[in-house]
Amino acid sequence: MPFIPHTDADVAAMLAVTGTSSCADLFDEIPAPLRMAGLQAIGPALSEAEISRLMQSRARADGEPLCFIGAGAYDHYVPAAVWDIATRGEFYSAYTPYQAEASQGTLQVIYEFQTMLAGLTGLDVSNASLYDGATAFAEACLMAVRANRRSKSRRILVARSLHPYYREVATVMLRGQGISLQELPLQDGCCDHAALAALSGKDFAAVAVQQPSFLGNLEQVDALTDWAHANGALAIAVVNPTALAVLRPPGQWGAEGADIACGEGQPLGVPMSAGGPYVGFLVCRQAIVRQMPGRIVGRTLDLDGNPGFTLTLQAREQHIRRSRATSNICTNQGLVATAATIYMALLGAAGLREVAQSCHANTRELVSQLAALPGISPPFTQPYFHEAVLQLDRPVGPVLDALSRQGVLGGFDLSQHYPELGNALLVCATETRGSEDIRAYAASMGEVFGAAA
Repeated sequence: MPFIPHTDADVAAMLAVTGTSSCADLFDEIPAPLRMAGLQAIGPALSEAEISRLMQSRARADGEPLCFIGAGAYDHYVPAAVWDIATRGEFYSAYTPYQAEASQGTLQVIYEFQTMLAGLTGLDVSNASLYDGATAFAEACLMAVRANRRSKSRRILVARSLHPYYREVATVMLRGQGISLQELPLQDGCCDHAALAALSGKDFAAVAVQQPSFLGNLEQVDALTDWAHANGALAIAVVNPTALAVLRPPGQWGAEGADIACGEGQPLGVPMSAGGPYVGFLVCRQAIVRQMPGRIVGRTLDLDGNPGFTLTLQAREQHIRRSRATSNICTNQGLVATAATIYMALLGAAGLREVAQSCHANTRELVSQLAALPGISPPFTQPYFHEAVLQLDRPVGPVLDALSRQGVLGGFDLSQHYPELGNALLVCATETRGSEDIRAYAASMGEVFGAAA
């Protein structure tokens, strides 16, 4: 909050009611070694004007580097109208209501968000958003285990090309329920279908694949989806919503389509914002909608025939039923979902397609210019979208540090998560990076490599 509302008299009155002499006594059960003596790194109090000057100076110190990092968070252009509308008081301060009739405008926006995500993914039903893409993937795995009554397994088969952070978050969230992830190895930057064939006939609750993959490559999603269904497993699609403007939606993968789609909605009008808040989405087929976690807004008619919006398929008690509940998700990223809805409405299908095509064209130009430098080469032969892997003839970390000193955020170092790829760098160029920016990056990379030589 922008101010501290409690006066000394207010604090004294509350302490008198609780029978304590000081605020510190309220926390006497915390052992003394665990208590902080103070915030030594924080200086004395400043006025509002002084704070503004301090934050402006720190923002200037950050500079405005050219960003070529993707890896799940993308530097897209956000039209000014998106957050001008989303930060209006009606949206900015509104919490997702427990009583559905209390905020028809908020519910209608969420309903539109769900409708647009269902249209993008080619599936039937979307929920009212989740915390982020990683938790959305974990919830998709939990949902698949509940929904697949044919499987006795509590194992999810996951392509190694799926986002490593998503896999880590899911592992933590699933292990308490005895659910495990089994990885499929890589072959030429994609899921190894030979390893998949060796698992035919084994019991898995679901198969999860990302399209485009974390490495930017396009997976053979039709074959993976059909294999999952032929072996009694559900198919989980982790997707980039921008890519869905030009790629076939999960609902059309293979003969029957994926069963569940999830992902991160940050590309839809949400700035990178130092890591959040973001918005996860989860979409599924109508047949398994009863296993969907989170909130779902539906459109209905009142007794007078007027249209209205309401929370549907779950009661408020859903969120306090402990182990019997579908999930412990009891809220949604309503404000971020609102921004994503406004972004999609402003751009429309044609605008989203233009953004996706620009991203792909810029990434191809970036790869072409960087791969022309000695010591840099693309390791894969697969088609890619939006971002791509480059292999360097030297460790990636020092190269990125040198580029950063020249005002270029050069990409994501893959060595920690994919050591088998060697000195591999993941780069991305969205529609915000023009040819001049790409040439500047290539020139900086050339200088770094020349200096190292």
